[in-house]
Amino acid sequence: MSRLIPPHTVPPTLGDLETIAHTAFAEIPEELRVYAADVIIRVDDFPDEETEQEMGLESPFDLLGLYRGVSLPMTSFTETTPRTDVDMITLYRRPILDYWCESGEDLTSLVKHVLIHEIGHHFGFSDDDMERIEDEA
Repeated sequence: MSRLIPPHTVPPTLGDLETIAHTAFAEIPEELRVYAADVIIRVDDFPDEETEQEMGLESPFDLLGLYRGVSLPMTSFTETTPRTDVDMITLYRRPILDYWCESGEDLTSLVKHVLIHEIGHHFGFSDDDMERIEDEA
């Protein structure tokens, strides 16, 4: 499969990283991707101040991505009130690019790793669970 990823002679823009994220999402195994099909993927440069405080970050570079929404284990199928919020994964461009430069990893692989980690939160896995799953993969 050929990737439609822009060349990186300059840092990828928000739009470039969104393209990379959608390419990476398409490469996630179908059995995982099908359950996250309704999750919106968004790209921002950094977490906002409220998120920084909520997550207890020492630096805005400490967070590569964040899942917001109701994890599947917490979703009620008998709920009579429709949900008004959406499940969303936000990727943070500058921290991802900083990590990419430091690690030398392939950028699409790095973004895929962050997406899988955040999709794991959609399924209700803890960070420890996700680390174990990624170690086994």
